[in-house]
Amino acid sequence: MAGYAVSSYGTFLNMVALNLFVYETTGRALAMGLFMAVRLGSGFVAGLVVGALLARFSAKSIMLWANVGQGGVMLLLILAPESLVTGALMAVSVVIGACGTLFMVALRSSIPEMVGEDRRAWANSLSITGRSLAMVAGFASAGVVVSLVGYTAAFLLDMATFVICAVTVALLPIAGGGRGAGTDAGKPEKAGKAEQSGKGGPRWRPVAFLALAAAPGLGLMVALRGVDAFGSASHNAALPIYSTSLDASNPAVFVSAFWCVWALGNIGAQQVIQRYTQRTGKTVGALGFGYGTVVMSAAFIAAFAGFPLAVTAVIALIAGAADGLTEVAYTSHLQTLPATLRGHAFGLSATFENLGFGVGMILVAAALDRFSPLAVVGWSHGAAIVVAVVFLLRVAALRRAEPPGPSGRAGGAGQAGLRKEEAVEGRPDRGDRDGAEVSRG
Repeated sequence: MAGYAVSSYGTFLNMVALNLFVYETTGRALAMGLFMAVRLGSGFVAGLVVGALLARFSAKSIMLWANVGQGGVMLLLILAPESLVTGALMAVSVVIGACGTLFMVALRSSIPEMVGEDRRAWANSLSITGRSLAMVAGFASAGVVVSLVGYTAAFLLDMATFVICAVTVALLPIAGGGRGAGTDAGKPEKAGKAEQSGKGGPRWRPVAFLALAAAPGLGLMVALRGVDAFGSASHNAALPIYSTSLDASNPAVFVSAFWCVWALGNIGAQQVIQRYTQRTGKTVGALGFGYGTVVMSAAFIAAFAGFPLAVTAVIALIAGAADGLTEVAYTSHLQTLPATLRGHAFGLSATFENLGFGVGMILVAAALDRFSPLAVVGWSHGAAIVVAVVFLLRVAALRRAEPPGPSGRAGGAGQAGLRKEEAVEGRPDRGDRDGAEVSRG
């Protein structure tokens, strides 16, 4: 997780440094938008194929080569002659976007094997804490690094972060070679049939959609994640405009302060979640994801309502805490899927997230030319709230329809007698507690 936090710092550093470099090199804002579009597009495609890759290669090898690829392409950019810089930038965009998605999906899908099923939420919370700190440090230091030491030194620093992460992955005490979980001898019969169906066609498709159909409401959960990414695009695009309206002479101050307070809320939420899971043995589950999305979206809308700065700081703190809650709840919930389906589910999730964010950036950029930041963020995050309410109603209906007994709420304590594979793979659709949880009483 320390290596992941370091590489995350490099990722957020290059989000700023590379965009500035593209604009300085080409002199066109359109080129900067194209660079971001290619980056998101490559991440979209990687999300579609990563499930198949995890079925053929170990998660450790995918994480290792994803970092090697990102470090290597940064070196290519540093060494590229001036005549080839534009081509090198496009290569960077493709590799960074694709490898970032591959690494994230491989990491999230392999956490249960790394730390054990009962420590999923703790590990997820730890990784999110590291990434939140890295995001603040990366955004805050990017301008300073570029202005003081220049683009080449910034790119070298970025490359070094990926090398460090690759070394930590290589040292992981988990299987490093062979095929991934998708070829386990004990994989479910349905998953095996799905992988073998469709002669001559892509093998990932039936398994990927089987992953979403593995539990009632899981497809809606992933769709909500995509709509939430659309809402995230709105506040990311609107923050600089809103900040400029507050202080045109120094617009970066509000943006930096907002994200710093947001990160404090996120990190605080992770500490609470870690202690909650250690004390109770439970995770926040699907209901936590739904309620967290509603609170987070409402907080981001309120952040643009023109409240005094002190009130806006509290709102940013709440938004960060809710964002942290939804991240842990969502990741932990998808990790309750069988290992044969987990990579496909996370891959499709990454695809939905990249699609939502990419489409959101395009539509929001156009809307901000005609409407106020509050209106645009309100519509975007309002859509997330609507889908979240539908999702919560769906989860509530599933809980009411669940019969009492060993698998129902009345028999929750009886889960202690389940075999591990039944507890882990049998009920990922539960809203009150994830399927991997067993009673500690």
